[in-house]
Amino acid sequence: MADDSRTRTSGTFGSYAAIGDSFTEGVGDPGPDGAFVGWADRFAVILDDLAPEGAFRYANLAVRGKLLDQIVADQVPRAKELAPDLVSFCAGGNDIIRPGTDPDDVAARFGRAVADLTSSVGTVMVTTGFDTRDVPVLRHLRGKIATYTAHVRAIADRYGCPVLDLWSLRSVQDRRAWDTDRLHLSPEGHTRVALRAAQVLGIEVPADPDQPWPPLPPRGALEVRRDDIHWARDHLVPWIGRRLRGQSSGDHVEAKRPDLMPL
Repeated sequence: MADDSRTRTSGTFGSYAAIGDSFTEGVGDPGPDGAFVGWADRFAVILDDLAPEGAFRYANLAVRGKLLDQIVADQVPRAKELAPDLVSFCAGGNDIIRPGTDPDDVAARFGRAVADLTSSVGTVMVTTGFDTRDVPVLRHLRGKIATYTAHVRAIADRYGCPVLDLWSLRSVQDRRAWDTDRLHLSPEGHTRVALRAAQVLGIEVPADPDQPWPPLPPRGALEVRRDDIHWARDHLVPWIGRRLRGQSSGDHVEAKRPDLMPL
């Protein structure tokens, strides 16, 4: 099995590049200046703290809305060119949620990209999908996501990649871990993923990412129904509209950190 046991021998990384889609770009986690932060940026801060002062460099090539083939075409070559010590690679989620896609086919293309990356960079950390059993609309895709996740773990075994296993991170199944759009993590959700990423690499973290949330007061059926209606109007309908028009939220968006730079 891939070494994602939280007891991996820890070490410092001098450079880190993140590639992927909105999850890795940090959508749902706006910073003080309005730019997205996200788990990868937060994880980079942890890595920076372990490196000699001024020595660590970080790039985030992720762009929201991108499909796997777009990430492979645009971001993987750039990551190979940068040749960092560590790359996190999360892709395929936008493909899987599209009607008619085959998780076996998506996984085969993902595997070829991992093989390409591991030949050029130090360590490639791959990321599984979330368990969507309690997510409206996406819960019916749980089987496809689980199939893709199983493939990702098998690919990680094949190429010796650590696995950031989001399926097993139970704390992000709480609704407070998610943005109001229910598709992207909240700042706290991103924080918990960053902590888990550090654990995967054997790094001690200041808090348990799976620490239970404080209890919430019970919600009535009417309140839940009202929230679902507002979510459908404000987020689901516009998302479907973009799909029908062939548009992406990442159209005309550039990577926020295209070069390896100090934090």
